[in-house]
Amino acid sequence: MNYQDTRVIGRSAERSSLLATHKVLRNTYMLLSATLLFSAITAGATMALGLPHPGMLITLVGYFGLLFLTTKLRNSSAGILAVFALTGFMGYTLGPILSYYLAMPNGTQVVAMAMGGTAIIFGALSAVALVTRKDFSFMGSFLMVGMIVAFLAGLAAVFFQMPAMSLAVSAAFVLLMAGLILYETSNIINGGETNYIMATVTLYVTIYNLFTSLLHLLGFANND
Repeated sequence: MNYQDTRVIGRSAERSSLLATHKVLRNTYMLLSATLLFSAITAGATMALGLPHPGMLITLVGYFGLLFLTTKLRNSSAGILAVFALTGFMGYTLGPILSYYLAMPNGTQVVAMAMGGTAIIFGALSAVALVTRKDFSFMGSFLMVGMIVAFLAGLAAVFFQMPAMSLAVSAAFVLLMAGLILYETSNIINGGETNYIMATVTLYVTIYNLFTSLLHLLGFANND
């Protein structure tokens, strides 16, 4: 095999890799858009019916159970149904939270600001990762440790009723989710994530946590 043949094969392999990456990215954003819409519909139905929040225990069991199911089915078409089950359940848990904030003075503005802030942060950071194509994989370990610590601190804040810690956790989650957007988007475009179902779940959970954290912070600032 001569040098010319090697270059042709190398370019062909690179082209195939780029096509595969673009396919994962396209499928991820398509499925993410569908799940966000489905989640919004579920949240709206929960609000319209006045259903109560399922509580922390059921929320955690439901989330981790459906996440495990999605992970197990990620390489099959059934994985898509599992994604909708997971995001639909999270939409159900979001409905009562939105009802609570909308009932506050200026609650509509608080929710709108949280939604707008989430959209701006997600769009801006996704654009940074897509345009620069920088590899943010070095953030993986830091983000994992940070999310575990923030999650445990959040549980402690709820159980021991510590509003100051709860606010600190929400602020930390905003920063962590911002980092996770860069990390996961970079992971997709650089070939580190090849399963669009898992990429969708990661980005959905990022958006969900980012939105609820901003909602908490803005709601507190609005509450006399």
